[in-house]
Amino acid sequence: MRVFISRIVPDQGLRKLAKAKLDLDIWPDPLPPPREVFLEKVRGCSGILAMLSDRIDAEVMEAAGESLRVVSNFAVGTNNIDLEEARRRGIAVGNTPDVLTDATADLAMALLLGASRRLGEAQAYVKADKSKTWEPVGHIGVDLRGKTLGIFGMGRIGAAVAQRCAGGWGMKVVYCSRTPKTAIAPKGAEHVDFKTLLEVSDFVSVHAPLTQETRGIFDAKAFAAMKSTAVFVNTGRGEIHDQVALADALQQGQLFSAGLDVTAPEPIEKNDPLLSLPNCIVLPHIGSATIQSRNAMADIAAENLLLGLKGQPLRCAVEA
Repeated sequence: MRVFISRIVPDQGLRKLAKAKLDLDIWPDPLPPPREVFLEKVRGCSGILAMLSDRIDAEVMEAAGESLRVVSNFAVGTNNIDLEEARRRGIAVGNTPDVLTDATADLAMALLLGASRRLGEAQAYVKADKSKTWEPVGHIGVDLRGKTLGIFGMGRIGAAVAQRCAGGWGMKVVYCSRTPKTAIAPKGAEHVDFKTLLEVSDFVSVHAPLTQETRGIFDAKAFAAMKSTAVFVNTGRGEIHDQVALADALQQGQLFSAGLDVTAPEPIEKNDPLLSLPNCIVLPHIGSATIQSRNAMADIAAENLLLGLKGQPLRCAVEA
């Protein structure tokens, strides 16, 4: 069986696939294959191991043909895959949930701390040889202890961030989600509507999936409703915030700072205003980038692929 793997993944996954004696076609470049190349590579494939940056739609499924049995996504999110079309064609879809929860939550904490304490700005200051002495009123940030954290999307990762902040910094937690999440939210966390979340939060951390409801929800109106001392962090999906509106809010002092692991587009364009702002940290989507998490993701992605090729239920299946 032919399988196309759209990027080099950790050896833990590749070794598992190699033992299955499949006809593996692995794209060797760090950048994703061009669309026309991707379509050519999947022709006649029984399986695709895809990245979040690969758009797996009807065109790709049609190019692969009737042999395509499974698409294994090397990610938790699946907004790059047309799930309804896959279901219609009988193609199994898998993802890699749970194993990156702590890694992504830790990165969200790093951004909360880094943005609140102006670490990016301070590092640039040192590298530019501007630091000449200890400055009593220089690089003043904001504290986390005792403040209010607003979680937008109280899933596994949002809950992990909330638990860290409530337990480690004694923060009050409010959260916005479709339903109350009392089973996973910290004790005392309050389920609120979006308007209240914006108004009361000193820190807002985004962990919601990208849906029609969440797309662009953090727009100019939302940022204007937040405290001018607030810190905005997004480790969910870049399309959830309006990037132009965020840049304007940071420039005009409507927000204190921001920390982003996700942008729209991704990667961020080199002339994006956010990159020139001292009060904004931008990372290249590294939420799951730890040895343990990436190895576990590769293991699950490979297992999903192998099970799908055999026509068996996937370890982590995604339904339309």
